[in-house]
Amino acid sequence: MEYHDYYKTLGLSKGASDVDIKKQYRRLARKYHPDVSKESNAEQRFKEVAEAYEVLKDPEKRRSYDQLGANWKAGENFRPPPGSRGGMGGGFGGARAGGNAQFSDFFESIFGEEMGGGGGPGTRGAGFAGAQQNGGDQKMRISIRLQESFEGGNRTISVPELEPNGEISSERRKLEIRIPKGIQEGQKIRLTQQGQMGRNGKRGNLLLEVRFQKDEIFSVDGGNILITLPITPWEAALGGTITVPTLGKAVGVKIAAGAKSGQKMRLKGRGLPSKTAGDQIIALQIETPPAESDEIKALYKQLEDKSDFNPRSYFENIS
Repeated sequence: MEYHDYYKTLGLSKGASDVDIKKQYRRLARKYHPDVSKESNAEQRFKEVAEAYEVLKDPEKRRSYDQLGANWKAGENFRPPPGSRGGMGGGFGGARAGGNAQFSDFFESIFGEEMGGGGGPGTRGAGFAGAQQNGGDQKMRISIRLQESFEGGNRTISVPELEPNGEISSERRKLEIRIPKGIQEGQKIRLTQQGQMGRNGKRGNLLLEVRFQKDEIFSVDGGNILITLPITPWEAALGGTITVPTLGKAVGVKIAAGAKSGQKMRLKGRGLPSKTAGDQIIALQIETPPAESDEIKALYKQLEDKSDFNPRSYFENIS
C-alpha cells in the first residue's frame, strides 16, 4: 500500500499548530464537500482531507504518525513496521467488513486496532461511524421584539461556529432568517443544515428558541397581548372613548361610566396573529392627578365637601 503524507494532504508543514490544522481542514472540507464542490475528484479529496484531519487533530495519533513518517515519503510502497498499532490481524479486517471502508488501508494498518475490531459498540467501525456522521443539531436562543412576531419579517443573526467535536469556535457565521408571523415565546425556528458541522462536512440543523424582549407598553400571555391602560378619575366616573395603542394601529375604546381600577376589557383578534388570532387584554388603572397648584387643591377640597364617597366603608361595616 502507499504511504499517505497527511501534512501534504492538508497543505501544511509538520510544525503546524492545532489551530492551523483545524482552520485548514475546515477550509478544504468546504472546498471539496461533494454536495457543493465542482471539482471532478471532490469526493475522493474530501475523504483524504477527513482522514488526514482524523489523525493530525489527535495528539496521540499525530505523535505515532510523526514517529512513523520519519522513514517514509508520500507515494512510497508502505508496509507496517513490526509492532505497529494496527498489526495485520483480522480485527480491523472485520471492521472493514462492516462497511466502514472510508478510511484507507494505510490508516487501518496504523490505527485499526486502536479504533477497535469487530462490529460491536466501541469498535473501530463505531468510532469511524462517529467520525463520518453528520453534525448534530445546534441550539441557541434569539431575542425578538413583540412587533417582529406581530409583523413577521427578516433579520440577520450571528451564529457561533460549533466544531465537530462540540467545541465552540471563535468564528461566527451571519445568517439571514425569517421570523414567522405570530411566533410565540418558547417556540423554535428550524433552519435545515445550518447547525453543527459534522466530520463528513454535512451540517446538522440549527434550532432557534424565541424569547421576547421586554416591551415598554405591552406584555404577552401565549397569543394574547396585555396592556395596562391608565385613565383619569373623571374618565372612570363619566365614561368616554379613549385611544388605545395596539401592535397594529391605535384604536378607540369606549369606557363605560363607573369604571374601576383592575377592570378588564378585551379587543378581539388584536393579539399575535395565527389561525385563531389572540386578543388584546386591557386592564384599567385609575391614576390620580397630583395636587400641584392651589387651584387643583381647591377642586379636591370642593370634591371632598360635596361627595360622601368612602372607599373604606366596607371595613367600617365589619363587626
